[in-house]
Amino acid sequence: MEHALAGWSRIWVLFGALSCAVAGSAADPVHGLWVWKSQAVLDGPHRANALLKFCESHSINEVYVSVAADTHTFAIADQQQMAHLIALLHRASIQVEALLSSADADEPGAHRDKLLRRVRGIMQFNQSHESQRFDGIHLDVEPHQRPENKGPGNLRFLPDLVSTYRAVRMLAGPSGMIVNADIPKKYLEGKIGERRMLLSSVPRLTLMLYELSGPEDGADPPQQANKLARVAQDCFDMAYQGLDYADLARISVALRTLDYGALLDGMFKTLDETLRANPYYLGWARHSYNDTLTSSH
Repeated sequence: MEHALAGWSRIWVLFGALSCAVAGSAADPVHGLWVWKSQAVLDGPHRANALLKFCESHSINEVYVSVAADTHTFAIADQQQMAHLIALLHRASIQVEALLSSADADEPGAHRDKLLRRVRGIMQFNQSHESQRFDGIHLDVEPHQRPENKGPGNLRFLPDLVSTYRAVRMLAGPSGMIVNADIPKKYLEGKIGERRMLLSSVPRLTLMLYELSGPEDGADPPQQANKLARVAQDCFDMAYQGLDYADLARISVALRTLDYGALLDGMFKTLDETLRANPYYLGWARHSYNDTLTSSH
């Protein structure tokens, strides 16, 4: 197994060096934002401008915009809507990643093939919209949600998931698109070979660090911030322990509006203060714009 993993690492050295250079070239850390059900959320004359204003007021510099699951190409109206949004965000120096979600795209065969068709659809969109192109692919593939993959230490699905990540990267990478993948804390708790395999598969990972706190857990803001700082640091120490490869992924840390409410911006500052000196810390991400819209009604 170790020989196979080492072989994969050598294969990906060139891709990794290029991707790390791209990911590390920006002076500012990543401040990401998910936008789910984008067609409905953005359907209206002022919706895209409202999203832009939200990004500007919360220092967002990357947006992950969901793309419909039932097609690998866009309808003309959807293309126009998406192109308008991308152009608007690009003018504000905000990158846009196509958000693709699935519970089973780790599985080889029909499920993975469907995801790859969707990636090709994004690439076709980019070819037709050179000035309004997606900057990357953002993967929300969640095999850990299936019953057979539940339980601590159960990472038997990881080799197939990593194969999916690499297949997406093989498609998207040569056209200059970054590949970013959402992961739960569980993925970083594996053995050294599993972590090496995961961290060498894509240039960016986004750690979903959810449910550490809640609005009614009795902790005051300093206690919540201290807990977040401690757990986030532990996650980074655990992820890279024993690994010294140059092409390992950098990690953003995602927090939820549901967990922190009005304290969320302060928690992002805690992450930056705690992890800014770590060379593998990429920044933070907010889940999600949709939650903000819900709470405002």
